[in-house]
Amino acid sequence: MKEVIDMGRVFNFSAGPAVLPEEVLREAAEEMLDYKGCGMSVMEMSHRSKMFDEIITTAEQDLRDLMGIPDNYRVLFLQGGASTQFAMIPMNLMKTGKADYIVSGSWSKKAWKEAQIFGEARCLANSDDENFSYVPDVKAIEVNDDADYVYICQNETIYGTLYRELPDTKGKPLVADVSSCFLSEPIDVERYGVIYGGVQKNVGPAGVCIVIIREDLIPEEKLPGVPTMMQYKTHADAKSLYNTPPCYGIYICGLVFKWLKAQGGLEAMKKRNEEKAQLLYDFLDQSKLFKGTARKEDRSIMNVPFVTGDADLDAKFVAEAKKAGIESIKGHRSVGGMRASIYNAMPREGVEALVAFMEKFEKENL
Repeated sequence: MKEVIDMGRVFNFSAGPAVLPEEVLREAAEEMLDYKGCGMSVMEMSHRSKMFDEIITTAEQDLRDLMGIPDNYRVLFLQGGASTQFAMIPMNLMKTGKADYIVSGSWSKKAWKEAQIFGEARCLANSDDENFSYVPDVKAIEVNDDADYVYICQNETIYGTLYRELPDTKGKPLVADVSSCFLSEPIDVERYGVIYGGVQKNVGPAGVCIVIIREDLIPEEKLPGVPTMMQYKTHADAKSLYNTPPCYGIYICGLVFKWLKAQGGLEAMKKRNEEKAQLLYDFLDQSKLFKGTARKEDRSIMNVPFVTGDADLDAKFVAEAKKAGIESIKGHRSVGGMRASIYNAMPREGVEALVAFMEKFEKENL
């Protein structure tokens, strides 16, 4: 069994901050002290400089190419993580003070609770009756006619669930937190009003939140009572440069976008990600010791939580896995057990090593 990769690097299954492509890390290392002959690091250069303007402009264009983002959508590189969007969305989009939320896990629940500060945030469906092990049936959901938008978290990192079908929003803007499935497969951007995600799970280092928003949803005038930094208009007008942005994080995201293009784009990543996930799910489905916690029809291809049913045995697995070069496999406290986050940058060899270790552990502990 291959336990570690070259240079002593572990197989990092962390949910975020998470694994990045080794090629990207090597390129960043080579450019750390001197970016393209300018004599300084990207960390040191002015965000108003011509060189950084080229970095952020190229990053945006590469993202547009990867996702097929139409011209009437703006791309914003923001700070504050995805959690800041829990407030920014109702602040900017709740024009009549009402919105509909589908709660399928901790992150959509937090967003729903935050939105209640700003207006009438209604929960259309909630899967907490089974500890968020499934996605509510979107076909059974009735969107309210007076809703300003409909909100989902498309992939719930903690519980390992993914929307296989989007809700019919009756023409209302669909807002989606895609933090943990960002760029893992193609999506039809035009089906959404707002797509956003913290990049530290599948795109880059912590510190950047990318917001893709349809232009007509950006208020034309400044919103009274809303702080300047919390208005989408502020950042759209300034092309993400109203204040000093997370420059180095954006630079790394740009390198990841180019890496994704070199891999064949999002169709190729989808195929690769599905194959990796199938390897792990196939083992879980026949295992006599381990059990996946998410319903089969709603399983994520990015985050795979699983348990033995014995907390002490789970702890033993995590400890022994670490010694075998399998890092950050412990599950979230809400689910317990283990969780393997197998993002774009996780090589197939990492999943193979995990499955091999699980097989060995099962034989030794049954």
